Amino acid sequence: MAGRCRKREPNLAQRLLMLLAAACLLAACNNSPYADGAAATNIIFNSFDERSPRYLDPTASYLNPETPYTMAAYEPLYGYHYLKRPYELIPKAAAAVVKPYYLDKAGARLADDAPAEAIAESVYDVPIKPGIRYAPHPAFAKDVKGEYLYHHLAPGQLADKRAPQDFAEQGTRELVAEDFVYALKRHATTRIEAPIYAVFAEYLLGLKDYAALLKVEDKKLLAGLPEDSQDKPFLDLRRWPLAGATAVDSHTLRMRIKGKYPQWKYWMAMTFAAPVPWEADAFYSQPGMGKNGLSLIRWPVGTGPYMLTQHVKDRFLEMKRNPNYHGETYPCDGNPGDEEAGLLADCGKPMPFADGFQSIFVKERVPRKEMFKQGYLDVPEIERPDWGVELRTDAEDSKIVKRLYDERGFSFPQTTDINNWYLGFNWLDPVVGKGDTPEQQVKNRKLRQALSIAIDWEEGYGRVFRNKGGETAQGPVPPGVFGSREGTPEGINRVTHRLVNGLPVRRPIEDAKRLMAEAGYPNGRAADTGKPLVLNYDYQRTPTPEIKSEIDWMVKQFAKLGIQLEVRATDFNQHQEKLLKGKAQIVWGGWLGDYPDAENFLFQLYGPNAKAVSQGENAINYSNPAYDKLFVRMQTLDDGPERQKLIDEMVAIAREDSPWAWGYWPYVALAFQPWLHNGKPSILIRDQVKYYRVDPVARVVRQAEWNKPTWWPILLLAAGALALVWVGRRSYRARQDATAKAAVPASPVTPATPSTQVG
Repeated sequence: MAGRCRKREPNLAQRLLMLLAAACLLAACNNSPYADGAAATNIIFNSFDERSPRYLDPTASYLNPETPYTMAAYEPLYGYHYLKRPYELIPKAAAAVVKPYYLDKAGARLADDAPAEAIAESVYDVPIKPGIRYAPHPAFAKDVKGEYLYHHLAPGQLADKRAPQDFAEQGTRELVAEDFVYALKRHATTRIEAPIYAVFAEYLLGLKDYAALLKVEDKKLLAGLPEDSQDKPFLDLRRWPLAGATAVDSHTLRMRIKGKYPQWKYWMAMTFAAPVPWEADAFYSQPGMGKNGLSLIRWPVGTGPYMLTQHVKDRFLEMKRNPNYHGETYPCDGNPGDEEAGLLADCGKPMPFADGFQSIFVKERVPRKEMFKQGYLDVPEIERPDWGVELRTDAEDSKIVKRLYDERGFSFPQTTDINNWYLGFNWLDPVVGKGDTPEQQVKNRKLRQALSIAIDWEEGYGRVFRNKGGETAQGPVPPGVFGSREGTPEGINRVTHRLVNGLPVRRPIEDAKRLMAEAGYPNGRAADTGKPLVLNYDYQRTPTPEIKSEIDWMVKQFAKLGIQLEVRATDFNQHQEKLLKGKAQIVWGGWLGDYPDAENFLFQLYGPNAKAVSQGENAINYSNPAYDKLFVRMQTLDDGPERQKLIDEMVAIAREDSPWAWGYWPYVALAFQPWLHNGKPSILIRDQVKYYRVDPVARVVRQAEWNKPTWWPILLLAAGALALVWVGRRSYRARQDATAKAAVPASPVTPATPSTQVG
């Protein structure tokens, strides 16, 4: 019977040789997160964190992390001059930026300087550039008879297709005015979230009635279908006209706005006014599309410079050059200092410069920062305006880091712009919200005021968290926007600060404790029951180690008043669902200005724009009739003394109610590699990728320099391994010699020959 073989284990010398070989192989490996040769391509590399964009549908998308993709794929009517400050509107899909003409109630035309109360309608007739074509997409593909190839897919034809590129045929067509009409109608849809519906319905003539009509018609279409069905029949908006949006001809869009609303021109610079072709809606409405992840939510259909070509959820996104893009040229004018900064070197050259951009998932900021230092991210994140602030702080805190940054030629252009961070109190919550009775309303207001005093923003984001630093806010209107009083004695929030030697100084904690007692919570305990006051901090991200210190700091601010702050952290999507249902209590919020007007910040506190009521951007559902009345009047006015007076009154109401602890105005600074050109920080300009020019040759050279393998540990290991091999071999031979000698039999001893004895 054959014996069982025993596997022979490698000895020490063999193990060391194997380790040496593995180390050599690792040393020769490329530590880049991209495929070989990626650095040599004309592609811009950046990252995203935590999740993929939730909405890439222009009607639904209203979050900053989505803008790199929506603004690259879609073209609104207007945009902003890339280099000029203050911001200047320029045409994009439109052929010109137009002024409205005004009509009275009888439809008669009024003078351009007519008073707002006489204006019944503002009419915008916007010319559309001819010759603009959509990016290739199967929704436009037709057969030889002119019939759409993929609008009537039979069961099974969709198969395993997961992206538009999976369809054999692609098509396109010219952009027409009806596409803008269709897009504006979609804001009344019942099919997806429409965050701007409440705003648009206030102004776009007939949109409220249109929403009621669609609700009825959609109910007919969905009759008999399960409520959770992903397959919903095509709701063809072409069937019903909208009074406020019509096509005068194929290349003229007419929009009728109720009354006078000067801010409407700014909305036309956002993706909410980007065209949506009906073919895309019809294509994605077919059975099985939702199950396969095919929708406008994930796969845009636009006329912009780029088109989405890969979308791996929560891992990877790629946009490539739209071959049908009509093209633009880089600006030749800007602000003083732009030419010296090299920002006019590409004057008149066709854009986009890059063939595309890729976004990879990186969960935490520290590894993302290291990837930037290694040269594997051209910008850490395209849309985030705070990376330069953090990296600048790193350099200020360490001479070694500063030397490294200087040697590598990183640039961190910094400026101030219109954005904010705040802590919000949900107005629907019985404890921190409005309150059900007049008595409770007074108590709740004093609680919010106490918290607004206790949260020391000067300490937290002026001295402690300098990498996210900024200036303490005194109200909702940021500096640099007409109507703001920030930085002046008149601009001090007297609820939270006092004027000392001409400067705002935060009120002492004793003032907050007094308000707590008046609110019914002396020393942080309910006066009637003695139970401690416990409040919930509904945080919008998973608390990674890098942000835990900020959360801990916020907990300490509440603890000053004896309040226990419970952190209820969720991922971003769950947080949004909680806001939509009005279930959050205290939230951390921020706003990147959509347009350079005070209304864009004050509308976040406008009652009809409440998140839980109308899916608007009043995230904490604040409502005050006096504020709302002033807001409506303020919107109709051009900048001037009367408008300033109304803004002052609104800010005073908001400060007294304290629906926000006003937070701070963050610094804005971006981070660029030396091979990425034309970077200028901005909050408003979200289509910045097309302006960026990358130098792949320089990138390849620098990446090789910055990521050279360190060979001395390998050589030391090799020398040590060889020495051990030599010692091991010597010991092995000695043992072999000893074993061989022990195995040889001893020779017999021969008796000695007798000799003559000496007597």
